[in-house]
Amino acid sequence: MCISLSLCPSLSSGSQPFASSHPLLSSRSTTSKNSPFLIRSRLSMDSTIPEVAYDYSPFLRIYKDGHVERLSGTDIVPSGLDPKTNVLSKDAVYSPELNLSSRLYRPHNTNPDKKLPVLVYYHGGGFCIENPFNFRYHGHLNNLVAVSNVIAISVDYRLAPEHPLPIAYDDSWTALKWVASHVNGDGPEEWLNSQADFGRVFLAGDSAGANLAHQAAMRYGQEKLSGIDLTGVILVHPYFWGKEPIGTEGENLESKSRIDAIWNFVCPTSSGLDDPLINPLVDPRLDSLGGDRLLVIIGGKDFLRERGWHYYERLSKGGWEGAAEIVEGNDDEHVFHLNDPTCENAVALLKRIASFINKDEA
Repeated sequence: MCISLSLCPSLSSGSQPFASSHPLLSSRSTTSKNSPFLIRSRLSMDSTIPEVAYDYSPFLRIYKDGHVERLSGTDIVPSGLDPKTNVLSKDAVYSPELNLSSRLYRPHNTNPDKKLPVLVYYHGGGFCIENPFNFRYHGHLNNLVAVSNVIAISVDYRLAPEHPLPIAYDDSWTALKWVASHVNGDGPEEWLNSQADFGRVFLAGDSAGANLAHQAAMRYGQEKLSGIDLTGVILVHPYFWGKEPIGTEGENLESKSRIDAIWNFVCPTSSGLDDPLINPLVDPRLDSLGGDRLLVIIGGKDFLRERGWHYYERLSKGGWEGAAEIVEGNDDEHVFHLNDPTCENAVALLKRIASFINKDEA
């Protein structure tokens, strides 16, 4: 999720229809406790112009005729060889039934006989905007793959409010199962068949994508996937939350109220802010988290900082049998590295992730 600049990014560049039964469309009022942004009912003098029900600029608008217009994160850049990083990418469908794709990345000049770690990456965007094919995430994955020397699968998933949670959790698991379908060397993608080391698989994501990575690791811990060894989980500025403020969250209740509303928006059927999907600290199954190692990266100026710290402390001091690490960038804001990928701290963040992935190689 993104509080300031990257709270919620989707794939289509236009407007998308969705069921008008969503709670935010059931009210005609101009104010709502369930809305994280400006809400306004705008009557048009021209009946042919759709009427705006909720204006979440600069992220998205919801219209009363039942369609969504995304204003951020909708651009798409082509795959191929990136000359700056020498990373090659291509797109692959992982769910033909749902027409969902992923973008695969690998270093261009690698020994074809060398197996590489596998990184499954989930983009952020508050579960409601962004996509893995846009300029920001395409550039981020090129840089990450170049530094880490991995094969990466950047996953597209369906977005709220047209597809409210838990749909994105199901999509993220479907993508991981698709990756696992290559373990015997007879899957649909040759890159994974020939060069993926399924004994070194990592799940990663930023913001809402980190939440997805956590939940995929939880499901792996209970169901497993034949042939895949989940070595580690990497959570960058994870979007976790809860009903009661912790630490410095109580110092800015207005911001907390906005973040509270975001969860209700993307998961209207949730039991609330202490649903284990958004608050893993109350999940009685947390110690069953899959993976041998965990890296949590938090920002000192990120409003989600406290949740990341408490998550790390709960796992490192509880009954989880893995090894947890945490890194804090004192001056880092939420997903700063996507907005300024060449800054010193962003470069250091990538190197830290690469070091975590290649720990056994050192």
